[in-house]
Amino acid sequence: MSPARSSTPRHARSSGRRRPARSSARHVALDALERIDADGAYANLVVPKLLERSDLSPRDRRFVTELVYGTTRMRRACDFVVDRFLSRPPVSRVRNALRLGAYQLVFAEVPAHAAVAETVAVTPRPARGLVNAVLRRVAREGSSIEWPDDATRLSVPDWVPARLAADLGTERALAALAAMNEPSPVAERADGYIQDPASQQVAAAVGVQPGELVLDACAAPGGKTTALAEQGALVVAADVRPGRLGLVRRNAERLAVTDQVALAAADGRQPPWRAGGFDRVLLDAPCSGLGTLRRRPDLRWRVEERAVERLSRLQRELVTASVPLVRPGGILVYSVCTLTRAESTGIDDLVAAEHPELEPVAPPGAPWEPWGRGAILVPQAAGTDGMCLFRYRRVEG
Repeated sequence: MSPARSSTPRHARSSGRRRPARSSARHVALDALERIDADGAYANLVVPKLLERSDLSPRDRRFVTELVYGTTRMRRACDFVVDRFLSRPPVSRVRNALRLGAYQLVFAEVPAHAAVAETVAVTPRPARGLVNAVLRRVAREGSSIEWPDDATRLSVPDWVPARLAADLGTERALAALAAMNEPSPVAERADGYIQDPASQQVAAAVGVQPGELVLDACAAPGGKTTALAEQGALVVAADVRPGRLGLVRRNAERLAVTDQVALAAADGRQPPWRAGGFDRVLLDAPCSGLGTLRRRPDLRWRVEERAVERLSRLQRELVTASVPLVRPGGILVYSVCTLTRAESTGIDDLVAAEHPELEPVAPPGAPWEPWGRGAILVPQAAGTDGMCLFRYRRVEG
């Protein structure tokens, strides 16, 4: 009779040397990187799922998140660091192991012996010699890396620093990208909701008064909706995707503001509400998201430059449709979590040319900076997302 086949994976069976458990932090991180790179998974979705199935300690869970988010952010830079020592491109999982090791050595200040040994241990067996040799060379090199250009150093596609430099100026654009390569701290509202301070400030800038009827025209996942409701507003939370409204509902339930929130599946370009029906309208419009690259590490590899123009056309349609919904004397707030002129001052140019019934309202003060008739918050100013904001009052008459 043949011996019973072990259910333990071969690479984890004892062979006289200690093997890492499958749920080691670096193993989980490598699994996540492979899912993101090969399967197109989103980091903010795949990491929690893999951590839920692991038996890692809280400290190791935080380490996994740092490794995955950091390696994903710095993917291009990590590839440059290791590619000098490769004669041919490695297969996907080996490529991600090299990225994982390079991130630890160059950017995360993990001790070299741990970064190399533990990364090699979770590498597919046939490639362990290669990964060991390459990472040891990276470790010997230390921080003396001559980057070929800013895009590689900052680990973004070429078009991103070029576009932002044209819109913000080179110095401010590069500083913004550098700031967005830093880990994103957890920002918690008083009610326990996790939300970047820039988004919290946008909700505050709507300036609602208790009892006012407010439209959040692009509401999902509901962070700003719930903030407006907690300020005493009655909020119609609309989104074109019915499935996304479930996120708004769950957040409203968790924060006990369901009595003040009404959900509506609606296309903001063709709103079903009567003219002048809202005291205030918040249009936190879909955008390229270039101000959120630290919180959304894989976005830089997904968004394309042509999306900026496509989204700016959508934003123009949304603004045009939103203006009539505001009552005379009411407020319209337009915001985007990006830093391009096409999606910010370019939209305000449309408002100025086609909507004389809207007069600009004074923008927020520091750390916001004047940006045309509105304001911009660059990531390096206060360690937040990048955001642009415009406020208007509809003139009575």
